Amino acid sequence: MKSLEELKKLREKLQSDTKLRAADGIKVIVGMGTCGIAAGAREVMAALMEEVKKRGLAGVVFQQTGCIGMCEKEVLVDIILPGAPRITYGNVRPSDAGRLVAEHVINGQIVKDLVVAKSV
Repeated sequence: MKSLEELKKLREKLQSDTKLRAADGIKVIVGMGTCGIAAGAREVMAALMEEVKKRGLAGVVFQQTGCIGMCEKEVLVDIILPGAPRITYGNVRPSDAGRLVAEHVINGQIVKDLVVAKSV
């Protein structure tokens, strides 16, 4: 840090990122077990968070979870809309973030080619 202004900008960015992890409403859960991280879960989560932030969406919660036993399907992402079933997406890449946010989070449409499970 070279100035107080740089420090303030960093604080604002971190506070914004923290809000994405603490809001109420839509939940986006990314598998962050060892297998998920090795498959690129950190990059997928960052891409999803950036997409939500870019679109100015409020009320989206980001969470992490450990391994759920479908290592061959990593990176796994669950999206839960209020009043809708939990949808688990597999083999998710950072390039899928825009489509998942636009189609599922915003429009409530399941991205069928990435679905690996649906829970009621």
